[in-house]
Amino acid sequence: MRGYIPLLLVLAAIWGSSFMFIKVAVDELAPTTTMAARLVLAAVPLVGLLIVRHGWHKAWSEMGKITKPAIVLGGVNTALPFTLIAWGETKVDSGVAAIANASVPIFVAALAIHFRPAEKSTGLRLFGIMLGLAGVAILAGFRPEGGWWGVAGTMAVVVASFAYATGTMYTQTLLIETENLVLAAASIMWGAILLLPFGLLQAPSELPGWKAVGSVAALAILGTVIGQLLFFRLIFSYGSARAALVVYLLPVTALFYGALLLDETIKVQAIVGLALILVGTALGSGVLHLRRRREVVATAP
Repeated sequence: MRGYIPLLLVLAAIWGSSFMFIKVAVDELAPTTTMAARLVLAAVPLVGLLIVRHGWHKAWSEMGKITKPAIVLGGVNTALPFTLIAWGETKVDSGVAAIANASVPIFVAALAIHFRPAEKSTGLRLFGIMLGLAGVAILAGFRPEGGWWGVAGTMAVVVASFAYATGTMYTQTLLIETENLVLAAASIMWGAILLLPFGLLQAPSELPGWKAVGSVAALAILGTVIGQLLFFRLIFSYGSARAALVVYLLPVTALFYGALLLDETIKVQAIVGLALILVGTALGSGVLHLRRRREVVATAP
């Protein structure tokens, strides 16, 4: 367990920075263009790593076995939520988006009640789900900064979180035996294929500035490739339940980056919403009773 905390903190720092990089990128690029470029740049090294590990023929054979599920995940768990989060950040601060995205485990717990009858839906878990949803409501606010566009931006990220949760349930149901790297490479590759036409349609007529280009590159290499590999390392070494605790640190690091580097204001409303979402997540997902079980999808922001 000696290396667990440093590895967890590094992953939280990387994934938390994704919200900042998205905010910078969408200042010059359309959300679809930003995320299409991110996915293309991430798919190449992930597929390459898979080929290095298994060889050319086996790598493509393994991805071919899950073509249909990978297309579904490429859309529902990658292209759609990535784009919704990017669009949401055109309306709200990066820290607010990170807090809203922390609701993913809440939706996973809610979906599990219906799709996994064997899991106990105790009163405590139900209370946690309601508490987390209340945190989302407070985060959106009754008098949000940015008016109703601010509400729309927050809710876009919430819908993205629901898409992540749906993808997670789908994967755990149908693809539990699939190797993580195969699943990541295939789903991100198909996400890139699905989103690329829309990204090209909204591509700028002039080359964007270095900040936008650098942010997209950081999203691809740090947020997607390195982030995924670190997440797999956590799962392999310490179990998925402990690896999943990174979700509690993401909003904190994202708020820190936003305040320090983007001059975003951390408001009481955001802190209260964050607290309710995280407590609700702990209760609703049963993370207080850590069990060593395998999760096969990492929901990188």
